[in-house]
Amino acid sequence: MKEYKYKINGNLYKVSVGEIEKNIAHVEVNGTVYNVEMEEAAPVKVSAPKPSSAPRTATGEPVISKPTSVSSGADAVKSPLPGVVNDILVNVGDTVNVGQTVLILEAMKMENNINAIKSGKVTAIKVNKGDSVLEGTELIIIE
Repeated sequence: MKEYKYKINGNLYKVSVGEIEKNIAHVEVNGTVYNVEMEEAAPVKVSAPKPSSAPRTATGEPVISKPTSVSSGADAVKSPLPGVVNDILVNVGDTVNVGQTVLILEAMKMENNINAIKSGKVTAIKVNKGDSVLEGTELIIIE
């Protein structure tokens, strides 16, 4: 597994690139696992990019990861922008109402209230206080 550290807009990201199967790369960013779909099948021999450069596909396009989704009837509260988790206001098992603030995310030196997308029971919290997250990262699962 190759490990890299990237600093983007002042936020440090620890990126680990694992196995590449066909056109899917297993990538971990700050402890969150993503399956990154590449446009073309990965070549048999992959050379490591320079630590200062972002990962790219075989065509030179930047690799864009899409967080995996939950398919159990539960809905995930996702990060609307990259930032750092400042506070988590709920616990697993709590009942929340739609629009209730469940998490505070700091982005661009501003605190942003992240609200529940539906009423229900919190079944999972997928981040910790202090974690750096990317846009679209699942934060809290509500069933």
